[in-house]
Amino acid sequence: MEFNVRRLAADAGTFLSRAVQFTEEKFGQAEKTELDAHLETLLGRAESTKHWTEKIMKQTEVVLQPNPNVRMEEFLYEMLDKKVPTRANNHELLGECMIDSGHEFGPGTAYGSALIKCGETEKLLGSAEKEFIHSSAINFLTPFRNFIEGDFKTISKERKLLQNKRLDLDAAKNRMKKARAADARSAAETELRIAQSEFDRQAEITRLLLEGIGSTHAHHLRCLNDFVDAQAAYYAQCYQYMVNLQKQLGSFPSTFTNNNQPGGSSSASVSVPSAPPAASLPTLPPNQASPALNELRSTSGTRKARVLYDYDAASSSELSLLADEVITVSSVPGMDSDWLMGQRGNQKGKVPITYLELLN
Repeated sequence: MEFNVRRLAADAGTFLSRAVQFTEEKFGQAEKTELDAHLETLLGRAESTKHWTEKIMKQTEVVLQPNPNVRMEEFLYEMLDKKVPTRANNHELLGECMIDSGHEFGPGTAYGSALIKCGETEKLLGSAEKEFIHSSAINFLTPFRNFIEGDFKTISKERKLLQNKRLDLDAAKNRMKKARAADARSAAETELRIAQSEFDRQAEITRLLLEGIGSTHAHHLRCLNDFVDAQAAYYAQCYQYMVNLQKQLGSFPSTFTNNNQPGGSSSASVSVPSAPPAASLPTLPPNQASPALNELRSTSGTRKARVLYDYDAASSSELSLLADEVITVSSVPGMDSDWLMGQRGNQKGKVPITYLELLN
């Protein structure tokens, strides 16, 4: 108990001495030992690193999760050391909505089938986004957070110790100046040597830690490269998903005569009649052509035609067709007798006659 009281009294005396020294320095009544320029530069670099690391972390979290309420919820789960519950993101919610509506309208309709395909792609985008967020959190945010909560806390602790040792050193210098008696002066000199030694030792420890900021920058640079690679892979994956979706929707007509009637579509659940390629179909002799076709060829007008089978264009001069859609056709002088010029909205190209049924 006696030892604890003495220790407490010694600590209180040291604290009081530092408080007096600090106050006198603030009022210009005591000299202050300045740190060397190199150490001051390292301290400024460390503070700047901490400041910008925190800002980059905060803004990255906003990019990865724009919803502040969700960020707060995830923070609370992290503080409670509990696993964040799995939830669907916005892309996945949109995908589920599209798929449900597509089944409601009917997967056999062009619109319903397109909604289902879009919904499936949105869910793929949602999964890719989750993977990107997970990868970024591990390879980018976690190392930055470890620096703030680990390395920089150690630097701050040693820096505070350095500040205390400096106050002890300056207080010892002031007592040395005020000492008059030989015994007091000898004791003050001994105290000053000890304070100077402890200050120099602490300054060296702090300097070594601060010089490690260079290694921190190198590590953060590697993390930044990983983050950029993850972003590039994520956006490339999303781009590929959308290109594939565009290809799937490219054969869908822009206008429909009756979207509520089941017809051919690219949905896997719909059985669509197929026909051999146009190049292998027999050529209709002129005398066996329908009167409607002969009339169309003899005039420069246009007619409506219903598509009998799906047809994938073999070149840019042809027009892809979807079974049961209605397009506008016309005869072009000099064109092969097995083909007509088809038009759907702004799309135009050659279409095989054997895939069409002219309408009155």
